[in-house]
Amino acid sequence: MPLKNTLLTHMGVATCAVAVLLTGCASSSQEQKGAGTGAVIGAVAGQILGRDSKSTAIGAGLGALGGYIWSKQMEDKKRAMEQATAGTGTVVTQTVDNQLKLSIPNDISFDTGRADIKPNLRPILDHFAQGLSQQTSMEVRIVGHTDSTGSDAINNPLSVNRAQSARDYLVGRGVNSSRISIDGRGSREPVADNGTAEGRARNRRIDIFLAERGQR
Repeated sequence: MPLKNTLLTHMGVATCAVAVLLTGCASSSQEQKGAGTGAVIGAVAGQILGRDSKSTAIGAGLGALGGYIWSKQMEDKKRAMEQATAGTGTVVTQTVDNQLKLSIPNDISFDTGRADIKPNLRPILDHFAQGLSQQTSMEVRIVGHTDSTGSDAINNPLSVNRAQSARDYLVGRGVNSSRISIDGRGSREPVADNGTAEGRARNRRIDIFLAERGQR
């Protein structure tokens, strides 16, 4: 079957699967919905990418294992971070897989070419760390980014070092280091046009993710 038709077929299956899931889960808890949706998304990913039953099974397993929930704690945290970051340019969102994401611009987080935390970032990280030492089901992931100015040899370690600085700060505020993973993407994942000064400023950022796993 041509690839286009195959993809259309799998998308149709995905649509039906999601519809069945939502109908069947109408009376389920938010936690159950999150885990179930993760399994369906994983299965669909396996179908589209692998186009065989083995890939579908693997995808479903990954989706279930990574099934984050959007609990009242997560909603409360989102509202608290929206208030704490108001007027800073930080974007607070709920991702499609139920993670809380803070996208923090460079002008309040780090000086150009540096990885030491600026004073304006500290109150945001203080609010983010509040309560996490008791909420052991929550995981933190910090990803550093740069603009396209300079070489990968400079940008890649700089993005990692920025994420590391944010992690060290959170650890200093009582968050267990084993619950925080970091990554640096250099200039590989821009969110704006690197051809303009405004776009480059938006691309110099760190993204902080908070996720809560459902009970297994």
